Amino acid sequence: MERLLSVLFVLLIHVSHSQGKYISGHLVTAEQWAFLGRFCFLSELGRLKFQFTYSPQEVCGNTVGCQNILLYYDEDDQWPAVYPHPEKNCSSKEGVLNVNNNQVLNLTTRYVWSGCEPVVSDDGLNTMTCGGGRSFQSVRERWWYIAVSNCEGFHGLNIQYEMTLTNGNGYWTKHFSADEFHILETDITFLVLFAGILALSVWVATILRSRQLFHTSYKMYMAAVGFHVFSLFLLCLHYGQYGNDGVGLPAAQLLGRIFQSVSSLVFLLMLILLGKGYTVTRGRLSHGGSVKISVFMTLYTLAFAILFIYEREFFDAGLVLYLYESPAGYGLIALQLLSWLWFCYAIFFTLKHYPEKSLFYVPYFFFYTLWFLAGPIMVLIAAFVISKWAREKIVNGLEQSLAFCAYTFFLILTRPGAANKNFPFHVRTSQIGIIDDYEQGGPQPNGVANGTANGVNLDHFPHQSMYSTSTDSGFIGGGGPNFTELFTVATPTSSQPRPPDNPPPYPGGSMDPARRIPDFTVKSGIS
Repeated sequence: MERLLSVLFVLLIHVSHSQGKYISGHLVTAEQWAFLGRFCFLSELGRLKFQFTYSPQEVCGNTVGCQNILLYYDEDDQWPAVYPHPEKNCSSKEGVLNVNNNQVLNLTTRYVWSGCEPVVSDDGLNTMTCGGGRSFQSVRERWWYIAVSNCEGFHGLNIQYEMTLTNGNGYWTKHFSADEFHILETDITFLVLFAGILALSVWVATILRSRQLFHTSYKMYMAAVGFHVFSLFLLCLHYGQYGNDGVGLPAAQLLGRIFQSVSSLVFLLMLILLGKGYTVTRGRLSHGGSVKISVFMTLYTLAFAILFIYEREFFDAGLVLYLYESPAGYGLIALQLLSWLWFCYAIFFTLKHYPEKSLFYVPYFFFYTLWFLAGPIMVLIAAFVISKWAREKIVNGLEQSLAFCAYTFFLILTRPGAANKNFPFHVRTSQIGIIDDYEQGGPQPNGVANGTANGVNLDHFPHQSMYSTSTDSGFIGGGGPNFTELFTVATPTSSQPRPPDNPPPYPGGSMDPARRIPDFTVKSGIS
């Protein structure tokens, strides 16, 4: 837990100011050309409102209004031709723009569309303040990139800026870049769906607990679903606020992504453990297996942490990059493929020793093999096939859909109904608990010998048929479960007989003298 909190702290302190649709700052650099921000505008609906302030004397010397705002779009002869190309000078980067398309905004009083006017500050310093707007027209949604230049000056750039970039006036589109459209609606929809899965899993858990089949693996499944629901809740908070101000809640967004990663890690661990037969054919793992899983999950967690930090610190905002377009992302893909191979290996040997479990493991193997491989395939498609101006919203929908299918299938596969022949559990948690207590130094109960209880061994469960659910009224269709049982500990029943309601007889057959009713002689009044 301490390691998780430390990772969260490190990631939170790396939250940078939003590159969102309200961009502000103070740029000071010795370079003559610099990138400010980017936005994906809709055709004929995109609009930029700006406010720039700078001191001509400090930046341009005697030349007034030498700074320019440059607007590039995403064609190969525009932004990709100038960025990132450090070998090109300022003039060559300006040269690709078409002045007739109003792509150059000269911050001077001579250029009326810039809205510039000289202002004398209280301390007598002459400044130039420029305010206005721009509309964008194109044949499709386009990424537009905003840069500032001072090719004629020798003092670099020093400018304060505020920019609001919008798409229309509606709440669902105004502050959202075109590649982010429908992300909020998608997250809200899946939040409701995953909340339904969580509610159903709680219902099933009460039934399993009443049958003493509420194993650790199912608890891990519920934890994974819970983390995912919480992550979607945080993301909806961020995007909901983002629709209002164009900034949102960056910390909530980061935490939402972290909890989504935690959900994936817990679910992945559960899949591998079940593949090895944990809680299905065995009650514990070998020492070597536990060490391997611990090392593997530690590497997986570190890869996720490095991925987030790498994105915050090293991703270039001037490039539209996918999260996995980084060394950490490629490493994460490799780990997922390795986990799939381990998953296959574990199921193969589990079925070899317990072929009667094929009704559970065969569909389990085929479906989650598709799930394991869908992740890397989606990364490749997102990086090389999907257009950059539509990638984020499509990938978000695909990721949520894959997660929903994975959690829903497991819920169906483990539903405790009489008609479900795939139900995996047949050994009760009470049987496992008795052996655990004995092996940890507790007294040896009746029926426990050499790590077994009633034929149950923690390392190898007995070969039994699937647990029958047709005779228990606590299952679905036999009355509602008691939800309070999830949060209570069952009181063990004593093997001692209940004492009789009446006191034991006095030895010899007569009643205890202390309890004997005294004899009275009743005499008749008639002599």
